[in-house]
This record gives sequence, structure tokens and C-alpha cells, in this order.
Amino acid sequence: MFIEYYKLKEQPFGVTPNPRYLYLTPTHREAMASILYGVMENRGFSALIAPPGMGKTTLLFDLLQRWGDSMRTIFLFQFQPTPEGLLRNLLSELGIPDGGESFVEMQERLNQAILQEAKRGKRIVVVVDEAQNFCEPVLEVLRMLSNFETSQEKLIHIILSGQPQLAEMLFSPKIEQLRQRVSIMAALRPLNAQETGEYIEHRLRIAGYQSSRPLFTPAACQLIAEYSGGIPRNINNYCFNAMSLGVALKQATIGPEIIREVFQDLNLADPVANPANAVKPSPASAEFRYRPMVQPAWPPVASSGRGLRMVAGAISVAAVLCVAGVLANEHLNPPGRLDVTVQAPAPPVAAC
Repeated sequence: MFIEYYKLKEQPFGVTPNPRYLYLTPTHREAMASILYGVMENRGFSALIAPPGMGKTTLLFDLLQRWGDSMRTIFLFQFQPTPEGLLRNLLSELGIPDGGESFVEMQERLNQAILQEAKRGKRIVVVVDEAQNFCEPVLEVLRMLSNFETSQEKLIHIILSGQPQLAEMLFSPKIEQLRQRVSIMAALRPLNAQETGEYIEHRLRIAGYQSSRPLFTPAACQLIAEYSGGIPRNINNYCFNAMSLGVALKQATIGPEIIREVFQDLNLADPVANPANAVKPSPASAEFRYRPMVQPAWPPVASSGRGLRMVAGAISVAAVLCVAGVLANEHLNPPGRLDVTVQAPAPPVAAC
């Protein structure tokens, strides 16, 4: 809805990890350089630790694109969280079909595949996302994978990516052997107020915003930084809702009053009554100190709701016009009958 109004080419605050929109803060640059160094120096294991919503996946996608065809890259983000599931998924990503082999047989097939890639002059880089969700047996298999090596170099490099719980797991005595192999441990920190403003401008510029006048005023960016805690995913949510409300109010720029209204409409807990108590981004430090944005209640309560009502009204008008167009089209061109059977999703597999 607001793409046309603000003359954008695409959605600037999407929910999918798009490397085109990656904004590198100093800590992002440091983390990327550290992981690149670990891979190029063939260290075997690296770890990327950050609170949820900090852009870990986007950064890793960008890294994989940078390597291109020089390395065989595998991104594991969803698989059956068992040792067998890990090996089966790795073999699948390497183009090896599942033959129902035993665990030992899958290990041998993986070993042969890694050796074949080495003969082609390629090392394998495996990114394991959300690694804090995996239990000890899965992490032990990952440790064993680092043993694939020649007398001169490692044949596989593994990047563990996860939330701060992953750091706690790595320092557990139960997996000390794995921790000893992690020679690079990078971290991402929440954005401060200046970085938040630059982040917003960066994403708008990539999306095609060309006006010499900033769409979000400095005061609005300051409030977004405070309310979001400096977490990029939260910043995206604020900006998306603020621009939607800006269209409803026919505002050429987004000021602090719109941000306050969005904050109230989303009913983000106690700071509604006192914005001074809102979450503020913490400076970079050796510890992970953050508070994620509280999930909004639905439907919103304890707020004026004017912004959401106006946005909902605009969407309703558009929906009515769309439905009218569809009905008119069906009246003029009645479609043939089409029977479609939707398969029910498979039940989730419990983690170990």
C-alpha cells in the first residue's frame, strides 16, 4: 500500500533475509571479517552469536554469496534434530540421494563426497543456523565432521550460528571437545540511535526512495531506536507500521508522533504510559544484554487504536474494490470447475 505512495520500487522492511538489504554496523563488519578469516585460514570451526532478530541469517547468506563457486557451501537451517537427520540432510545437500543406509554407512558416503570435493579443489563450508536448538548428540556429530582432514588441511569448515544460549552451551563441560575446536567466535550487538537512523535510510535507499528529504525524521529514528532496543527485526516492524499509518494520514514524512501512535497501537506493555521507560539499545560490550520487543497483544488494548483503524479502513476499501472486480470478472467469464486437494502438513518432529 505504501510502496506507491512513497514512490518505492519494493518493500524496504520485509521479513525475509535478503543480503541486498544487509547493513553492516561496526560489529557486523567485525563479525563478518572474523568468520571470513576463520574460513580462509582453515580453522575448522567458527561461531556467530547474537540475540534473535539481529540479522545473523542475512549476514551468513551474504558470506555464502561472496564465496561463490570457490567453495562448496551448505546452509542447514531446518532438519530432523538427530545425528542421523544431520547426516541425511548433509548428503542431500551434496546431491546424494537417501538410500536408507545406517549411520556408519552415511558417514562413509559423506567422507567419500568430501574427498571428491577436495580433489576438485573445493573445501566444504557448512553453516548450521539456530544451533542452540540442537542437543548434545547432534553437536557431537558436528565435532566429528571436523575430523575430515588431510595431513595438511581441514576438508570441511563448520559455522555455528545461534542465540546467546549457544555460547552457554559451548562452555558446558559436556561438549568441551567441541568448544576447543571453535577458534573464531564472533558476536553481533544491537544498533545504537545513529546506526538505527543509518539502517533505516539504507533500506529505503535500496528500495528506491530518492527524495532529498528523509522519510523518517531524526526524532522518529531516535524513538524507533529506543522502542526497538536496537534489534533490526523490531526496527523493521516499527517502520512498516509507521509507513502504513503515514499513508492513512497522508503524511509525506514520518515524525515522532506517528512512531508514538504505532507504539501505542501495538500495545507494547508498560512503556506505553511512560515512553522514557522504553527499551534503549545497550552499547557494545562483552556481554549480551538486550530485551526483545514484547509481542503485541491481539487485538490491541489500552490504546487509542486510531492508527490501526485508519490503516484497516484503507485496506478494507481496497479489499472491497478487489472483490467487486473479481465478481464482475466471474460474471463476464465464468470459470470451469477445478478440484484441488491440499495435503495436510506433516506433524513436527520432536527435538531430542
